[in-house]
Order: sequence, then C-alpha cells, then structure tokens
Amino acid sequence: MMKKEYVVGVTGASGACYARRLLEVLCRDANVHLIVSDIAQQIATHEGVSFEGFNATVHPIDKMGASIASGSHRIDGMVVIPCSAKTLSAIATGYADNLITRTADVCLKEGRKCILVTRETPLSKIHLKNMLAAEDAGAMIMPACPAFYHHPKTIDDLVDMVVARVLDHLEVEHTLAQRWSGYDA
Repeated sequence: MMKKEYVVGVTGASGACYARRLLEVLCRDANVHLIVSDIAQQIATHEGVSFEGFNATVHPIDKMGASIASGSHRIDGMVVIPCSAKTLSAIATGYADNLITRTADVCLKEGRKCILVTRETPLSKIHLKNMLAAEDAGAMIMPACPAFYHHPKTIDDLVDMVVARVLDHLEVEHTLAQRWSGYDA
C-alpha cells in the first residue's frame, strides 16, 4: 500500500502553530513536502515555533523545478497553513511566482485537494472576492476558526480543533478533537 503524499505550504501570517501541528500528524504516516516562505519562517521564529525535526522533504520556496510543481507528480492534497492574504490573492488569480503558489495552481488545474487556512481578520471586500475566486477554482477556504463546544482548556486544544478539520478534509484519520455529538435540549 502506497503512502499518501501531501504538500504543506506555510506563508506569512500569524499561526505557525497550526502548520507545526499538521506536520506532526501528517509526517507519522504520509510523505510530506514542506515549503516555508521567508516571512513565514521569520514569524514562526517570533512565535517560538520550529519546523525542524520532521520527516518531510523541505523545498526552498524559489525552487520552481521541484517535482511537486508539475501536474505529473501526483499528490493527495495540499494545505497552505496559515495562508496569508497575499498568497490567497496569488492563488485566486493564478499568479504562480513561487513554489507554494505554483503547487497550489497545479492542484487546482489537476482537480486535487487544495485547502487554504486563511488567517486574516477583519476581511476586506478584496479578501472576500479572492476567497470566492479561489473557491470557484476548486480550493477549499478554511479560516482558522476553532469551535468551543469541546470546552478547550489550552491553546493546543484550539489548534487541534482547526487542524482536525483540515485532516477531516484530507481524509486522514485522527483523534485530535472531540466531534460534536449533539446535546439534549
């Protein structure tokens, strides 16, 4: 049985902890390609988050000749987490000027899963239009909005809730977060 293969792109928005947690889970059982933008690395360092120590293939953001930049290289999905407004705009308009946006462009043209975990707030009309354009092109827009019905006690609980939703849409089994089971009225 072949391992699943995913691409994780990390861009310059606060929330590097989401990417780190996703990597922790995906790298257990899948082949993972990691691309971190320069500003994302700076923000991760500021937030005290490291992307070191994972069993992932790390690609420089400017390596446009990487295998994942081609539609002939099959992957099971891509997640841009967190996804900055700039990266959202590039993906929505097909402006593939780096490996993250090129790989997302390939996912969309090939009909593969492409999840954008946006982190901007408040949202301007431009952001909303870009979200709609990206969704129209086949991307899933998944703002980093944790639920609270599971009574989170820590920041990690909130991070896990967002990452759990991403994993659900990648069809990756996990036990990160409690699922809603309803309530008795």
